Amino acid sequence: MSAQNLTLLTDLYELTMMQGYFETQENETVIFDMFFRENPNKGGYSIMAGLEQVIDYIKNLNFSYEDVDYLRGLGIFSEDFLHYLSGFHFSGDIYAIPEGSVIFPREPLIKVVAPIMEAQLVETAILTIINHQCLIATKASRVVHAARGDGVMEFGLRRAQGPDAGLYGARAAIIGGCVGTSNVLAGEMFDVPVLGTHAHSWIMSFKDEYTAFKEYARLYPNACTLLVDTYDTLKSGVPNAIRVFKEMREAGIHPKSYGIRLDSGDLAYLSKKARKMLDEAGFTDAVIAASNDLDELLINDLKIQGAAITSWGVGTNLITSKDCPSFGGVYKLAAIQNDKGEFVPKIKISENVEKITNPGNKTIYRIYDKETGKMRADLICFVDEKFDTSEDLLLFDPNATWKKTRLEGGTYTMKELLKPVFIRGECKYTSPSVLEIAEYCKQEKETLWDETKRLFNPHKVYVDLSQKLYDTKTALLNNVTI
Repeated sequence: MSAQNLTLLTDLYELTMMQGYFETQENETVIFDMFFRENPNKGGYSIMAGLEQVIDYIKNLNFSYEDVDYLRGLGIFSEDFLHYLSGFHFSGDIYAIPEGSVIFPREPLIKVVAPIMEAQLVETAILTIINHQCLIATKASRVVHAARGDGVMEFGLRRAQGPDAGLYGARAAIIGGCVGTSNVLAGEMFDVPVLGTHAHSWIMSFKDEYTAFKEYARLYPNACTLLVDTYDTLKSGVPNAIRVFKEMREAGIHPKSYGIRLDSGDLAYLSKKARKMLDEAGFTDAVIAASNDLDELLINDLKIQGAAITSWGVGTNLITSKDCPSFGGVYKLAAIQNDKGEFVPKIKISENVEKITNPGNKTIYRIYDKETGKMRADLICFVDEKFDTSEDLLLFDPNATWKKTRLEGGTYTMKELLKPVFIRGECKYTSPSVLEIAEYCKQEKETLWDETKRLFNPHKVYVDLSQKLYDTKTALLNNVTI
């Protein structure tokens, strides 16, 4: 699977449009922006993920003989166009927000500056890669936030929508804050921790529960977490686990980690009862892990109920983002280069205000409060605009312009978010390791106000337009002809 050629991982209309450009006009340089319109689950923020896979895709983008033969067999492409495809390589520029970054609606996550045929071809693959990993990283971040410092394990491979979704979903979950995954291939490919215990079938395959626990402890004395709900959690499972833990202690075995896992029943009630039993037996440091169709809302409720759970295994609802299964990223034309080398802004207009695009060759600045380091807003502007943080900065909502904030000079800092990834077809960016991205993501979330991170009715971080960009957008809207 890892060696699969992804060049034809595209919608047919990308190729038919490419042929149309090839036959009817010059291959002019354009700018496309990839962005999204709404945070998943009505959350306050999202997480950027998937850039490394986009880089791999662009690096290996070429049409093999088999690809060209297949397209020829469709009977809709000319030989001249197929000859062009046979020598295809990406020659443009790509800018992107680094993985692990906190991101918000309407701002470009990826900007492609390339001849229009090249920019058109890469649309579908960029969207499927970024949409999926941003979605799962964002979901994982919400689950981790609900766990309030407890470890969250990604356990979703068997419920993912196929091997790739399970593999790259695990990668995104680690970026979002999970401490490990059950997915062994993800562990190998991305050098992340792999975690797991055993199934009910292990217990059922022995003559009794105690023997199953004892054998498991013998095999894995340094990491011994026992699944206690196969028969009766409080009357059988926990007492048998305690019996095995006592035998380990008497034998001088001191595991690095040990405890029990609950996978059914009333997790709040059972965990509190189990905690009392473990503590009374002298195992106050034993971990109580839980699984069973968890998500951020259930974990939040269990926390409110005082559940004695300190480790969470989250599967289906995380790896599928079950309650919000689509990220909704789009890829829109923003500018076309004229004969003078200038980028002429282009705009898409819609009766739906949220679907009107931001035109031109843009970049993004993140604005922080200088004293606290917390995020104030994001500012989308043209790439040639300059800002002096010693001067006052006026921010205003581009849709409700009467909503304004003036930041006093010297009270804020700014950071440009878009980084060069490809320049003239050559990769200029080295991706950090997944664990390094996860640590960066953790630091990024520290710049959010607590009000933005809450699960319900979060405070909105505004994404504003510079005055120059706003004026350009307004002029385009006013001058449109039908």
